[in-house]
Amino acid sequence: MKAKIADLLKKIPGPASAEWPMGEPFTLAFAHGTMSVEIYTPKDTDIQTPHDQDELYFIQSGHGELTIAGERHAFEPGMVFFVAAHVEHRFENFTPDFLTWVVFWGAKGGEKAS
Repeated sequence: MKAKIADLLKKIPGPASAEWPMGEPFTLAFAHGTMSVEIYTPKDTDIQTPHDQDELYFIQSGHGELTIAGERHAFEPGMVFFVAAHVEHRFENFTPDFLTWVVFWGAKGGEKAS
């Protein structure tokens, strides 16, 4: 499996819905079993809600802050963040070129800490 950002960006924004009135700011790159890979590129405001699976964010471009459970983290390209399932998180104060890869995996509710 492979994915190319330029091809994926052509699919954004995705369909509009009550949750995403301006269209979905993400698209699926590929999936296998419980794992899925997306790109996410919100415009102006990140309105996402907590997810049912654990996730990793690999920052591709842009700068800003990622708030995870109330704790702020500055981000830049080349950084990766883990967010456990059901944890409140949001990208804030990000530049217009912000784009991140998102990897979801595992059972709903997330994996147990070891």
